[in-house]
Amino acid sequence: MALTGDEQRIEILQTAISACRICRDVPAKGIEDRLPHEPRPVVVMSSTARILIAGQAPGLRVHESGIPFNDASGDRLRQWLDVTREEFYDPAKFAIAPMGFCFPGYDAKGHDLPPRRECAPLWRRAVIDAMPQIELVLAIGGYAQGWHLNHAGKQSMTDTVFNWRRSFMVNDGVRILPLPHPSWRNSGWLKRNPWFEADLLPILRQSVDSLIR
Repeated sequence: MALTGDEQRIEILQTAISACRICRDVPAKGIEDRLPHEPRPVVVMSSTARILIAGQAPGLRVHESGIPFNDASGDRLRQWLDVTREEFYDPAKFAIAPMGFCFPGYDAKGHDLPPRRECAPLWRRAVIDAMPQIELVLAIGGYAQGWHLNHAGKQSMTDTVFNWRRSFMVNDGVRILPLPHPSWRNSGWLKRNPWFEADLLPILRQSVDSLIR
């Protein structure tokens, strides 16, 4: 079956992203270190999915497998969404595009580094424009929230998620639902903020269900 025009554009863009090596070969100004390993961009684009999962950057396990959210964080995220693994990885249902497409490595304490600064300025707008059918963006973590809500560095992730109704209850355009990162390191945050599971998760699940089923 021949690809539609939208599918062809997405295929061309995804192929270009897969070949990108900018963080290894031309690091951004002010970044002393090049990416210390071979880049492996991880992104799932779609011409039909109505939900975009906008994360931060792949972890090591995702880097090794090439499958986004193929780790414990993904298990928790799927639990939040109340979807099966098969539904989650169906590109007709979900597009997945982190702020940085490649695993950025670890800091001195063994924690994941932030998304590389080269990635979003080069690719983000093109990725969003290639999927005009998206109706809901799940902005996971401060980096995705800063870009999609246009307030990078202006407020904390907790404040952004707490005020989720501001970006979600819109009259037109794409709805944006900010979420904390589903890392198990955020278990303490979830305990300190019980409103997330009580108030936000039911809306998240209802919205996802209405868009994929």
